[in-house]
Amino acid sequence: MTSETEDSNWPLPKFYFSVKFDSLPAPISFQEVTGLDAEPDSLVFRHGNNPVFSTVKMSGSAKSSTITLKNGVFPKKNDFWKWFSTIKMNTIKREKVLIQLLDESDNQTITWVLTNAFPTKITGTDSNEVSEEIAIESLELSHEGLTISNP
Repeated sequence: MTSETEDSNWPLPKFYFSVKFDSLPAPISFQEVTGLDAEPDSLVFRHGNNPVFSTVKMSGSAKSSTITLKNGVFPKKNDFWKWFSTIKMNTIKREKVLIQLLDESDNQTITWVLTNAFPTKITGTDSNEVSEEIAIESLELSHEGLTISNP
C-alpha cells in the first residue's frame, strides 16, 4: 500500500482553506465559509391524458444558495465595504471567486468556483465591552453558479 492510497483513506480537515477574488492580488483569510450548496427547483405537473391520478416531478433550474464569509476586522481593511458601496441599479461589479480547500502542504484539494458573485449584505461587528472575542464581520454573496473542480 502506498502512502498516497493511505492518505486518501482519511477525510480532509475543513479548517484550512483559501478564498481568492479576481480583483484582489492575494487570497484573503476567512474564519468561516458557509453556503456551498446548490439544488434544482422541482417542477411538478400532470399530463392531461394520464390515466393515473398523480403528478410527475422533474428537475428544473438550479438554485444557488447565498455564500457567507466571516473574517476578523482589521484596521484600514475595508475592501468589501468599497465593493458593496458600488451597487447602483444593477451595475454592481461581479467577480469570479475561488474557495479552495487546502491540504497540510498548501496544495489545493477541492476548489469551489462562484461565477459572477456580488455582495448582497455586509454585517459589521457587534460591540460588547465585557466580551473577550475578536471583532468579526460577515459578507454575503449571491452568484450565478457554483462548480467544483479538483486539481
